[in-house]
This record gives sequence, C-alpha cells and structure tokens, in this order.
Amino acid sequence: MTAPPPRPLKRLGQHFLIDPNIVRKIVALAKLRPEETVLEIGPGRGVLTRALCAAAKTVIAVELDQHLVAYLQETLGDCRNLDLRAGDALKFSYDTLPDGTVVVANLPYNVSTPVLFKLLAARDRIDRMVLMLQTEVARRLVAQPATADYGILSVLTQQAAEVALAFQVSSSCFRPRPDVGSAVVSLVMRPHSYGGLADEAQFVRIVRAAFAHRRKTLSNSLRDEGLAPDRVALALAEAGIEPGRRAETLTLEEFVSLANAWTQWAEPAGDR
Repeated sequence: MTAPPPRPLKRLGQHFLIDPNIVRKIVALAKLRPEETVLEIGPGRGVLTRALCAAAKTVIAVELDQHLVAYLQETLGDCRNLDLRAGDALKFSYDTLPDGTVVVANLPYNVSTPVLFKLLAARDRIDRMVLMLQTEVARRLVAQPATADYGILSVLTQQAAEVALAFQVSSSCFRPRPDVGSAVVSLVMRPHSYGGLADEAQFVRIVRAAFAHRRKTLSNSLRDEGLAPDRVALALAEAGIEPGRRAETLTLEEFVSLANAWTQWAEPAGDR
C-alpha cells in the first residue's frame, strides 16, 4: 500500500498542483521532444513529474523535502527515466546539466526569484523554460519600461531570453490554495547576448545600480552605488541618454548601450 502523501510545509512555500488540465497545458507549452532532458525544480507530489517522464528522455527532479523524496521514490518507481535528486535548488550545480536542457517547474514561491537568477546564469545549458510563478513575479518578467512592474528582474530576464506570459492559473488548482495568484511563463533562451552586449557582468552591474534608488535620477543612482561620476557622465553621453532620466524609463536596448559605453574605457582600480 502506498503511504499517504506528506503534508505541505509552509516554510518551504509548498503548494501542490492538483489539476490535470493545467499539467497538460504546461507539458504542451514545453513542446518536449523524446530525446530531450528536463529539469524540474520542486516536483512536490509528482503530478507534473509523471507527465514529464512520459514526454522526455530524462527528467532530473530536484526536491528539498526529504519526506517528498521518499514518497516520490515509492510512487514514481515505475518511471525509469526519472533522476530524482534530494537537494536545494539554490545550491544545485546547474553547470552540470546537459546542453539543451528544458526546465519545466512549479517553482516554490518563497525562492522563485533567486532560483530564476540561477537558471538565467546557466542559460548556456538551457534551451527553454516553462515556469509556474506567482503572478506578481510573472508580470515583472514581461514588464515594459515606464510601468510599475518594470525593474531589475524585467531587464535581466529579457536580456537573457524571449519571455511571454502564457496563462493564469486559478488558486483552486493547488492544495493548499495559495493566497496569491499564479501564472505560467515561457522563456526561450537567446543564443547570443542581446543587442551586441560586450560584457554581461558589467551590464548586470549597471542595471542593478540603476534600479538601486528608483526615485533618484539615473546619474545619481549610479553615483550612489559607487560608480565614478565622471565616467558615468561620459557613458551616458556616449549612449545618448539624458542623465536626468530614471531607470524605469530606459529600454533594454538603452541599458545595453549604456553598459557598452561604460565598458569601452579601462576600469580605474578604485572603481570596483
């Protein structure tokens, strides 16, 4: 007899998907091929995991909850292509994934943003992603300039991938029901740096500094984050960006131009 499923742990942000129709929609959106490897983060009770195993060559599932690991080992024992790994997604070695891995996951809400940044950093190994997220986070991923949701996550994600909001998911599709809305997004990794970006590390640095003080002008925010004012002025002029603008008004293309202008000069030793 199969043991009853473990109870959800609030401290891990567990909300288990129970709606088979949503599972079908997620798998269809992923467009999996029989030869592909899938990474699933937080498989929970395995309702999505089983469907992924039926569609892909290998499914690597990373689960932090040891009780769920034991449950999945028992209930999904017939899925011979399941590579179940007990561990923390924030500590997982994404650089060990096979090239072309497809990520399909209902991300735990309490760690969704840091996990997403980990995935974006490993995008050379990833072909595309289909992620269930808190609606608020999903909107930030696809947000456009001059909107309330536009910020660091928007710019860094859109630089790394083509992002689309696929569909909303009702709270009734989970147990327990979350107090927030949920949505599924698709991300197709860009094969090359967006818009001829010269140095991604400097791009990330510029974007984070620009949004660090949202109420301040771009030049002041960059200066307050330790970037040399004279060099900031030169970079803004080179990129054709008015120093009095605020970060949320800049397009992705303008951030790329600013980062490229910033990196064209050798960085002074004291400006690190």
